[in-house]
Amino acid sequence: MAYLANPKNTIEILQKYHFNFQKKFGQNFLIDFHVLDKIMDAAEIGADDFVLEIGPGIGTMTQYLCERARKVVSVEIDANLIPILQDTLREYPNAEILHHDILKLDVSALVREKNDGKPVKVVANLPYYITTPIVMGLLESRAPIDSMTVMVQKEVAERMRAKPGGKDYGALSLAVQYYAKPQIAANVPPNCFMPRPNVGSAVICLKRHEKPPVMTEDEKLMFRLIRASFQQRRKTLANGLSHANIRGLSKEQIQEAILLLGVPENIRGEKLTLAQFAELSNIINRMCGE
Repeated sequence: MAYLANPKNTIEILQKYHFNFQKKFGQNFLIDFHVLDKIMDAAEIGADDFVLEIGPGIGTMTQYLCERARKVVSVEIDANLIPILQDTLREYPNAEILHHDILKLDVSALVREKNDGKPVKVVANLPYYITTPIVMGLLESRAPIDSMTVMVQKEVAERMRAKPGGKDYGALSLAVQYYAKPQIAANVPPNCFMPRPNVGSAVICLKRHEKPPVMTEDEKLMFRLIRASFQQRRKTLANGLSHANIRGLSKEQIQEAILLLGVPENIRGEKLTLAQFAELSNIINRMCGE
């Protein structure tokens, strides 16, 4: 078996198919056995698992996944990579390749069709320019996903797991943590890829919550408050929310809601926890219902 984590084998395959890297797809292929081992360990891939892989590239990680999982369905957007994948994965009967855009794919329907609707594990080396839409799209879809173990830009991984008050803490931190528990499994330097990216990377595992860690009466309102709070970080929470026209409330009413939350009137959004945002949304929801 010609493992593609070996740079020599990767180069041979790329030359065989005269493959040119597509900048528009953010293609950086992994060429490091140790990193692959760390991804497998973090994802806890076992013999009974169904894995949905996003962006298999030439199949480097897919080979590893197929040796551990019961079934691997890999979704690849680049048509030029499909014949290469059919070649590099020909020895794996449990591999299936879909030529599709993951952002347009109905993952819930896919899981129903391929895995009887039972939870799957997502593993991916994500293009950095489109990481957040893919991760949030999967989380918000409420498709039956047990966990997501993804390679992302290191800076994005830090934002996903950030705690209140830090410079990395923001709307992405809160959104990810509402749906999942994030844990960075490994930091990955640029020399582990071909071609080398300009930034460091990290493997982050998002273990899906069975139910949200906070109770909110209106989820959409809570996320609207979160987005408005971080659109202009230097503004106080009251100013940020009053400029967002939250349910037609005046600034005075918003200040009243903040005081009812039990925090200083001049607090900034970056200081609030997920639980406090949920409670604030409940307070505002009740004010509007009176």
